[in-house]
Amino acid sequence: MKRKPIYVEIPIQTEMDKLWEATQTPELHEQWDRRFSSITYLPKKDNEPQHFSYKTNIGFGLAIEGWGRSVGSYHGKDGSRTSSLHFGTDQKLSIIREGKGFWKYQQNQDDITFLTQYDYQPKFGILGQWIDTLSFRPLMGWGTALSFDVLKRWLEKGETPFSQYVRFFSYWTISICFMVIWLYHGLIPKLIYMHQDEVAMVQEGLSLSLKQAMMMVNIIGIGEVIFSVVWLLVRKRRRLFGLQMILFPLLTVSAVISNPTALIHPFNPLTFNLALFILSVIGFMISKDIPTARNCIRKR
Repeated sequence: MKRKPIYVEIPIQTEMDKLWEATQTPELHEQWDRRFSSITYLPKKDNEPQHFSYKTNIGFGLAIEGWGRSVGSYHGKDGSRTSSLHFGTDQKLSIIREGKGFWKYQQNQDDITFLTQYDYQPKFGILGQWIDTLSFRPLMGWGTALSFDVLKRWLEKGETPFSQYVRFFSYWTISICFMVIWLYHGLIPKLIYMHQDEVAMVQEGLSLSLKQAMMMVNIIGIGEVIFSVVWLLVRKRRRLFGLQMILFPLLTVSAVISNPTALIHPFNPLTFNLALFILSVIGFMISKDIPTARNCIRKR
């Protein structure tokens, strides 16, 4: 199975020395690069490549540890620079056996083109090759591109990588939460089980017959399922957050008018929709200018 090297490129408006320091200093590198949790330079002897160790936390108390060495670097007469790496791990849990790659810093008139290309040999035979091709390698490419965009924003705008990743993961957690909520409320109490409270609320609120109310509940359920798919597919969700900031107060008022006694129930429409409204406000506030892998060029 033929492997395609991972390639990522992005223009950064900064000085060459600042970019070099941010990518070649372990304490700075591990801040913006999501592929590594920690990078440690090992004692170096004269005229030998710089050896280092790295660690990547993968959750549940597990971590991948590996080794690497700087094969060499080159400073061109035009101001461009290149840094080559050799890396690998002997840990059985890792799908990566050994690999090589390089970083290139191409000086342009107004910016620096920062790019990387690397490849590695996967473990576990044919099964490992399939896992790598279908899931792990795309994930590594995406993580590299996201990290490059975080680095770009750090050097250009001054926003620290930590604050960027807090916004990024908060944004996606809230977005996935809303996708699941709309999907659940469309499928379970409306389309699948047709809960009597759903039918009664629609029947009383819109003064419909039982048959009409049941049909309306089906329509609302389909609409909520479609809205959950929209949350999954759209790229810019800031407008969805804004729409919900209008929608949840209206849903709360309509639910209270149709059944005022619902206010004394546990997890009633007021408290539930208020929580979703606050989440929508938070999502709206943090969703502007989120780091994204799409800002990088992924093919040479």
